[in-house]
Amino acid sequence: MALEENERIIIPDENGEEHLFEVLFTFDVDQTGNSYVAVVPAEQKEDEEVEVYAFRFEEQAKDDDLSLFPIESDEEWGMVEEMLHTLIDEDEENHE
Repeated sequence: MALEENERIIIPDENGEEHLFEVLFTFDVDQTGNSYVAVVPAEQKEDEEVEVYAFRFEEQAKDDDLSLFPIESDEEWGMVEEMLHTLIDEDEENHE
């Protein structure tokens, strides 16, 4: 199961409550073999500042599901932020 841009996924919080998120982008890091996903809450209003959440993920072959892991290292956060800034810059260039 590959995550697609604009796909919606449900992610439970630490209390077990489920929240709907929209996938912004996914990317793989060849050096580590890790995959990452950036998501935003699906119910945000257009004019609100968007809070982006990012996770490392692994696809589970046997049940077509995903395992999400919090990003804990500064190095991983740096990669995610760099990718996000690159995509934002490209998006702004495309809309000029």
